[in-house]
Amino acid sequence: MDLTPSDLKTKDIYKLLTGSVVPRPIAWVSTVSEDGVLNLAPFSFFTVASTKPAILAISIGQGSGERLGAEKDTLANIRSQEEFVINVVSSSLGNEMQKSAENLPAEVDEFQYAGLTPVDSVTVKPKRVKEALIHMECKLHQILPLGSNALVLGEMTHYHIQDEVYLGNYKVDLEKLSPLGRLAGNYSESKEFFTLPR
Repeated sequence: MDLTPSDLKTKDIYKLLTGSVVPRPIAWVSTVSEDGVLNLAPFSFFTVASTKPAILAISIGQGSGERLGAEKDTLANIRSQEEFVINVVSSSLGNEMQKSAENLPAEVDEFQYAGLTPVDSVTVKPKRVKEALIHMECKLHQILPLGSNALVLGEMTHYHIQDEVYLGNYKVDLEKLSPLGRLAGNYSESKEFFTLPR
């Protein structure tokens, strides 16, 4: 089967891409609004863009449901405050992450809604998710419009890792971290690791 993207509906391209580019890491992004409302939402279009300087990339689409086509609270907050935190989602936090992904009004605090604990960051105003094992504080580097999405580039200004998942020598214990990955309509759990060649 051969397909030409320009001949397809956006939702069909989305299904093909999210079923093919797998598994994807999840950036659990915490921000704060101009009015001080805490916001937390997951994004699976996420990667490292540069290591020197350390820059992380998140692609944020438009709202859905009742807020179809509107700018998401996360993006609006990053535009206005120019700061955010990326929390890493372990498998054990999947249900809380899913709750924070619901289409909620801007005045709702997703930390409280999902039963999570906000803790102060070191270099930015947005709070970190205490229950997450890794947090990366970021200051906005650039926002690039890409069709219906916005590519957010953030420079990491501080990094937190819990001792239980730190192996030493700047290495992460992935087995203990058990990061949640995004597939098409579901998720993957990182449990078995191996080196190549087998």
